[in-house]
Amino acid sequence: MDQAQIEVRVLGSLSQISAAEWDSCACPEVADGGRPLDPFTTHRFLLALEHSGSVGRETGWQPQYLTAYLDGMLIAVAPMYAKSHSQGEYIFDHNWAHAYEGAGGRYYPKLQIAVPFTPATGRRFLVRPGYDSVGMSALVQGAVQLAADNQVSSVHATFCTEAEAMAGEQMGLMLRQSQQFHWLNDEYQHFDGFLAALSSRKRKNIRKERAQAIDFGGEIRTLTGDDLRPEHWDAFWQFYQDTGSRKWGAPYLTRQFFDIAHETMTDDMALVLAERDGYPIAGALNFIGRETLFGRYWGCTEHHACLHFELCYYRAIDFAIAEGLARVEAGAQGEHKLARGYLPTRTHSLHWVNDPGFADAIKKYLDAEAHAVGEEIEILTDYGPFRKSNPEEQQ
Repeated sequence: MDQAQIEVRVLGSLSQISAAEWDSCACPEVADGGRPLDPFTTHRFLLALEHSGSVGRETGWQPQYLTAYLDGMLIAVAPMYAKSHSQGEYIFDHNWAHAYEGAGGRYYPKLQIAVPFTPATGRRFLVRPGYDSVGMSALVQGAVQLAADNQVSSVHATFCTEAEAMAGEQMGLMLRQSQQFHWLNDEYQHFDGFLAALSSRKRKNIRKERAQAIDFGGEIRTLTGDDLRPEHWDAFWQFYQDTGSRKWGAPYLTRQFFDIAHETMTDDMALVLAERDGYPIAGALNFIGRETLFGRYWGCTEHHACLHFELCYYRAIDFAIAEGLARVEAGAQGEHKLARGYLPTRTHSLHWVNDPGFADAIKKYLDAEAHAVGEEIEILTDYGPFRKSNPEEQQ
């Protein structure tokens, strides 16, 4: 196809494009009536971030959504933001910023192709089926051109798919590899089937933790769809604020986000609540994809032994098995997840840096980092909780 036929436009708000248009590229798989692969790049999720004030110029996440048209037809979109900081990304480049600014450069603003505050793997270059190569190429070239024209230091696409990472590297972007912990469903029929795959010691430990967790004096429920009520978000907001203030200094999402999500996304969410005497005391919020359950937020107003593990990890596994989902992504960081059946998994991001000398330095850093990540994944996998082939190691 003739690249000259493609027009790339930047939108300052998703209100400038219909949900049907955006989702025709973001989640064309829903045409069969099923779920999107992940809900985070859908029009409804990104618009909820925008309308709730969770993103916007004053937050340091200024929308600059990319759209690409071929002969007037929308063929590709990307959630892109002008960033004045590196918060809420989970692929850390603070040391890059410090190094560049220490050398007299200006690292911010930068362009970020990402889902804000969401370390979940998914497509970042959202292309209409049949236009994969030309669509992604148009978005990449459009982002780089926009950065170059405005003397922006860099472009970053974080938590992209492996296929996008490989394609982006072929286009001249720098590939970065990181790791998370994901649970994989080996066609388990129930939780005990999963436990049977573990070593005896790990199996006993998980059973002990689950018994401790449910001994807090109340009940645990998983709510989705019409079972979710507005008052549940009043409780969860308290949990989210507590966790946000401890981890990030201030919560990324506003209270209004949860109200909007309740109106537009209840079928995309699974809220695990621990209640005692009819009052919620802890909760874990998950988002549901076509193949994956994405664990996102946790918080509590009372602390009880192992309740965090139960709500965030074990109930997520229960839900994934019951719904036939292939995996659970449990968010960023956390080697403690390994003992609970979540294995180290490689994640990917792509980067373009305007300054050639700085780009060369980053490339050398990324090569060394990738080697270290690969070694760490190999070591952690070997220490995983699953039974080994040696019978003596199964005891």
